[in-house]
Amino acid sequence: MKRNEKRIIVGLTGASGIIYGIRLLEVLRDLGIETDLVMTDMAAKMFEIETSRTETEVTALATRVHDSYDFTSPLASGGFRNSGMVVIPCSMKTIAGISCGFADNLLLRAADCTLKERRPLVLVPRETPLNVIHLKNMVTLAEAGAVILPASPGFYHGPKAIGDLVDHIAGKVLDVLEIEHHLYRRWKENTL
Repeated sequence: MKRNEKRIIVGLTGASGIIYGIRLLEVLRDLGIETDLVMTDMAAKMFEIETSRTETEVTALATRVHDSYDFTSPLASGGFRNSGMVVIPCSMKTIAGISCGFADNLLLRAADCTLKERRPLVLVPRETPLNVIHLKNMVTLAEAGAVILPASPGFYHGPKAIGDLVDHIAGKVLDVLEIEHHLYRRWKENTL
């Protein structure tokens, strides 16, 4: 990876809101940013449940795809050079696994490596309501350096369609990763 290039690990889990992850992959591809995709088994089922996309269509959006049980993947090593990781959507099971260091699949191991190497880790939970266990796990992760970015789109940019709301969350993720984009109109002071 060259000095000014970005390479982002994208994790997809079985939480509702898989469209957020798909849209992020589309935008990163369109921006020419390399992506390494790893997803849980349930994420693949969510394509069928929540979208008209096939697993093949979604994986084609990534630069590289890694099997979630392949611990020989470069993603399993802290030495794998990348610019950070996003888990979008992030299930509460995945948040719990990352929170307690239970890396029993490649997605969890890649997140663990991201934290230990002090790279940006953005987790986009899509669950409501939250119980105290969820909240404690998220506090633990925030204290460890992760960014908790709930899939709670704003409305100040005047969304007209569901895609506008999805773009708002994808844009917020890109903001955290310091990647320029034009997915939504930014907040501006009201002029009277």
